[in-house]
Amino acid sequence: MSIERNVFSQVMEFLPSYEFRKCVERYQGHYKVQSFSCWDQFLCMAFAQLPYRESLRDIEVCLRSLQPKLYHAGIRGRVSRSPLADANEHRDWRIYADFAPILIHTARELYVGDSFGVELEQTGYALDSTTIDLCLSLFPWATFRHSKGAVQLHPLIDLRGNIPTFLPITDGKVHDVKILDMLIPEPGAIYVLDRGYLDFARLYAWSQASAFLVTRSKSNLDFRRIYSPPVDKATGLRCDPTIQLTGTESAQYYPTPLRRIRFFDAEKNQRLGFLTNHFLLPARTIAELFRCRWQVELFFKWIKPHLRIQAFYGTSANAGKTQIWIAIAVYVLVAIIKKRLRLKSSLYTILQILSITLFEKRPMQQVFSEPPVLLPLGTDPDQLFLFEF
Repeated sequence: MSIERNVFSQVMEFLPSYEFRKCVERYQGHYKVQSFSCWDQFLCMAFAQLPYRESLRDIEVCLRSLQPKLYHAGIRGRVSRSPLADANEHRDWRIYADFAPILIHTARELYVGDSFGVELEQTGYALDSTTIDLCLSLFPWATFRHSKGAVQLHPLIDLRGNIPTFLPITDGKVHDVKILDMLIPEPGAIYVLDRGYLDFARLYAWSQASAFLVTRSKSNLDFRRIYSPPVDKATGLRCDPTIQLTGTESAQYYPTPLRRIRFFDAEKNQRLGFLTNHFLLPARTIAELFRCRWQVELFFKWIKPHLRIQAFYGTSANAGKTQIWIAIAVYVLVAIIKKRLRLKSSLYTILQILSITLFEKRPMQQVFSEPPVLLPLGTDPDQLFLFEF
């Protein structure tokens, strides 16, 4: 790769520009646009994600200071706060909502052979939600409570690679179980859900679609035991019975048998109960699958502090969703780069390196492979010299 190109340009080269143009044409993104294109908007917002810019003014000042380098980075339009704000406000957010899944599809193909801690032939997914608090007076569209606004992200995470495959964005009032109505279950796949998604009517519909479910069991569940095989309690298992629901509504909504696995987590001194419609996997594997659900929590912990979705650059619904989808696209782009360049560093480390090297003219492989600078033995980097000789 040519040393004359800056790192930011090399990063953006991994984006499928042809697919991006198709998304723009689908929603007429360039209608009455003269100079600041959708591609310029995407690059400016992607730049804001990588070195952690906090506001539109911050983006403008930083990019204008790099004006001679912007053309070679792919940004052709003049960077100014007003055109960028107008683009976020008026250009359809679905352009970026359609573009991010294209990157997600590429990333999933790259990570398909990775292990996520449980050896399974089927695909494993984890579903959960997180809330981003907003000021209701500034974001009146994000209704949540009487005096508080919020938006919710509901990512469906592919456990291989920790890649979000489905990510609806709703206001804070939408209950988690309603997201199940938006999803089309994949036959043969295993979905790991928290207790908030325990709706037997919806779960039975998924079971009829040949999808497997693993979820937490409630303590007041009404059921009768059909069969209880012996278990090895040394592994943490307490019981693994096949049950039939007997509650007035639950028996009507889910008429077929389930497994109810009881497990004791010695590390956390916690007793856990799981429900599943998968009768072939060992009970210990079911418990390990639920442990893997924490990958979606790690996704939340990673994306909130490291991508700019806590402070929004615009107050409209269109601007907010545009920023979130571009943030997701950047997250997946970094995952693609990690795999294609065969980098051993974590996504966090890659982002930190990119944040300070974006406009350096070095091959990207060299940026991530250079060894750290070692100080001479006995040298303390925090010790100042009193005299210089």
